[in-house]
Amino acid sequence: MDATRSGALVIACGALAHEISALRRLNGWEALDVQCLPPELHNHPEQIPGRVREAIEAARARYAKIFVAYADCGTGGRLDALLETEGIERLPGAHCYEFFATAQRFSELAEQEPGTFYLTDFLVRHFERLVAQTLGIDRHPELIGEYFRNYRRVVYLVQDEAHSDIAHARAIAERLGLEFSVHNTGYGELAISLRRVAEGAPAEERLAWPR
Repeated sequence: MDATRSGALVIACGALAHEISALRRLNGWEALDVQCLPPELHNHPEQIPGRVREAIEAARARYAKIFVAYADCGTGGRLDALLETEGIERLPGAHCYEFFATAQRFSELAEQEPGTFYLTDFLVRHFERLVAQTLGIDRHPELIGEYFRNYRRVVYLVQDEAHSDIAHARAIAERLGLEFSVHNTGYGELAISLRRVAEGAPAEERLAWPR
C-alpha cells in the first residue's frame, strides 16, 4: 500500500450525516472519515455523479479506501457507471428507503401499496424545507391534491426509535390527506456497509445500534 495513503473515507449524502455520525460514535470508528455532500442534490439527481467524482478526485491521493454512501438516488445508473470506472463501491439499492428497510422488506411494502410516500428520520425533520417549500405547498396548499393524487399512504421508516418523531410524521400524513403507518427499520444496509468499510467485518456480525 502506498505509504502516503491510509485510512478510509466515506463520501456520503448529507441526508445520512446524522445516522453515519451515530453509528461512527457508537461503534468507535474514529478512523473512518466522512465527507457529506449537500442533501439538496436529491432535488437535482443529475448533479450527483459529478459532485461525487469531484470528491473522489480530491481524496484519492490521501485515502487507501473510499466508499460512497449513496444509493442510485435517481441518477439512472450514471453513478454506477462512474463508480465502476473508479473501482469504488456504494450502498445497495435504488434509494435510502430500500437500504434502510432492506430490499426484501421494501419490496413487500411497495407491493402492498405502490402509492406510498416514504419518510425517514431525516425527511421528517426537514420536510418543510425539502418538500413543502420546494414544491410550494407551504404557500399554495391547494397544490397538495395535485402533487399527491396518486398516493394513498405515508410510511415512516424509523432509523432511531429514541429520536423519532412519530407525531410530526403523522401530522405530515394528515396534511397530505394520506393514511399513515410506521415501520422501525434501524439503519439496515447502511450499518452493515459501513462496518465492512471501517472494520472489514462480515455482514452477519453484530453492530452497536443507537437506542
